[in-house]
Amino acid sequence: MIFLTVGTQFAFDRLVRAVDDAVGAGLFKQEIFAQIGESEYRPRNFDFSRVLAKYDFDNYIDSSSGLIGHAGMGTITAAMDHNKPLLVMPRLKKFGEVVNDHQVTIAMMFEKMGLLLAAYDAQQVADRLECLGAFCPVARQSDCARVAQRVRAFIAESIA
Repeated sequence: MIFLTVGTQFAFDRLVRAVDDAVGAGLFKQEIFAQIGESEYRPRNFDFSRVLAKYDFDNYIDSSSGLIGHAGMGTITAAMDHNKPLLVMPRLKKFGEVVNDHQVTIAMMFEKMGLLLAAYDAQQVADRLECLGAFCPVARQSDCARVAQRVRAFIAESIA
């Protein structure tokens, strides 16, 4: 089962519709369950809930074989923490989904590091869905020394 989550604060009809269209066209055969939040679009080809209790949300992540979501840090962190392959589609300012296109930058950065797959428009979703099952994200490695060095540099610049 693939778990599609778009968060609960803002609608993301574009992603929900793109996944629903791919499933409806027979381009993706794996079972999907979605948490669609405030989305007005109602999927016809998979089950969904608007909002899930945290316990249920966590259970869907745990029992899924992969995740689909927007390119928010909460979704990305959840996928990495649970070692799940993740497909993201960034929310875009031009569609009124966010106030700026920061999610594009986030998606590109994490995709370049091999931590997720990204679809940058609805037409790419079906192709990327096909890749999700075989995608193995790069193992996340912390680098505390590098983080500490960057924090020191930031503080030094701030007080100089």
